[in-house]
Amino acid sequence: MNRLEPLIFELSAPGRTAYSLPELDVPSKDLSALLPPGAVREAPPELPEVSEVDVVRHFVRLSHLNHGVDVDFYPLGSCTMKYNPKINEDMANLPGFAHVHPYTPQEAVQGLLKLMYDLQRDLCEIGGMDRFTLQPAAGAHGEFAGLSIIRAYLVSMGQGHRNKVIIPDSGHGTNPATAVMNGCVMVEVKSDARGGVDLDALRAELDHNVAALMLTNPNTLGLADENIHIIARMVHQAGGLLYYDGANANGTLGWTRPGDMGFDVMHFNLHKTFATPHGGGGPGSGPVGVKERLAAFLPVPTVEFDGQRYFLDYNRPQSIGKVRSLYGNVGVAIKAYTYIREMGAAGLKRVTEDAVLNANYLMAELKKHYLLPYDRYCKHEFVLSGNWQKNRSGVRTLDISKRTLDFGMHPPTNYFPLIVDEAMMIEPTETESKETLDRYIRVLKEIDRETAEEPDKVKDSPHTTPVGRLDEITANRKPNLRWRKDG
Repeated sequence: MNRLEPLIFELSAPGRTAYSLPELDVPSKDLSALLPPGAVREAPPELPEVSEVDVVRHFVRLSHLNHGVDVDFYPLGSCTMKYNPKINEDMANLPGFAHVHPYTPQEAVQGLLKLMYDLQRDLCEIGGMDRFTLQPAAGAHGEFAGLSIIRAYLVSMGQGHRNKVIIPDSGHGTNPATAVMNGCVMVEVKSDARGGVDLDALRAELDHNVAALMLTNPNTLGLADENIHIIARMVHQAGGLLYYDGANANGTLGWTRPGDMGFDVMHFNLHKTFATPHGGGGPGSGPVGVKERLAAFLPVPTVEFDGQRYFLDYNRPQSIGKVRSLYGNVGVAIKAYTYIREMGAAGLKRVTEDAVLNANYLMAELKKHYLLPYDRYCKHEFVLSGNWQKNRSGVRTLDISKRTLDFGMHPPTNYFPLIVDEAMMIEPTETESKETLDRYIRVLKEIDRETAEEPDKVKDSPHTTPVGRLDEITANRKPNLRWRKDG
């Protein structure tokens, strides 16, 4: 590891401090008496002793070494790393929102409750659903809540034996985990030659045990399933329900709605589709929408309006209960509400138009240099393969992605979906200019040339980043997550 900057601990010098605390107004021995035996330290913790300027410079330096959507192109497939308008942050930081305690009396936060209620109604309109909850904290959390709702509904209908969840082989990796965590059995169905669900394979799995089909449309290949209404009819006739994984909703906004396709339950990723930050693993938000027959099972509390006041309703006897503390990531909901309001219906429709245009433009140019397994118009993203380069000179997709870092751009998603060997999933989003796309095309064309003429240059990359290629296997199996004074 070629570390260029000292760790914060290595800047430490005895006696330096970056803070000052007021004097204790009670004797310290009294504080110790309040703690249980064994909870009082016998020696001070080994923390770095640094000045305020050292702390600031350290973290600002680290921020300069990192990549983000505000730095350069971030075509991470299935993640929708679009630019996040800064007005969204301004609205979420308004004191009337940012300084509200979760247990503030409801009469004092009618404005915030109205915003949450209106956002739910907006999401219903956009998704073609009847009711929404903002409680789930992220997409996978939304999946868990949504499938829990389906299970609770089936039990209420005397169909509790239904525990089979069907998932396409192009599905997101979270889908099988969601099924298993809900006590279900996951069954995979293969894709057909055009990248959609194989109808014969699906038909073979539709029996009296089917609880649900989990599907995203467009799928992780970036392709719209041409048989979605046939699929919905088949699953419903078998007594199952359809769950829509909303990770790829950036390819449908304003043009199609999951509810109109036949889906019964869905989630949106506010941190993808509605331009709220991903934020290094959070905060996310995965609101879940349902058709009316499933509304009774939504998690508590729901945000309601009785014609005079907005309130939180806990009196829902069929609810699956809480799936998160309090009411969800409200700050993220405010950002998404702002985005929807500033875009309007026409703007959201334009999002999909430009996202699809950008993706097809990139695909048309790059398929001349990289294998395109499914050669048909895509939606908001597409999947290439590095097999040509692998067979020619032993350069793999991982090598190509590492080399991309040397050009200041983030790599695409690697080795997903699993049905494409040496997969490279690319999603440009709608917020990138043609100039940026053209530069990305030039970069991948240059890397393709290097794989033929200078393969070792690609295999040994990256060359210009703060750290070189890491031992990812050891990092995963033997992670070192803490600093020790003795090394």
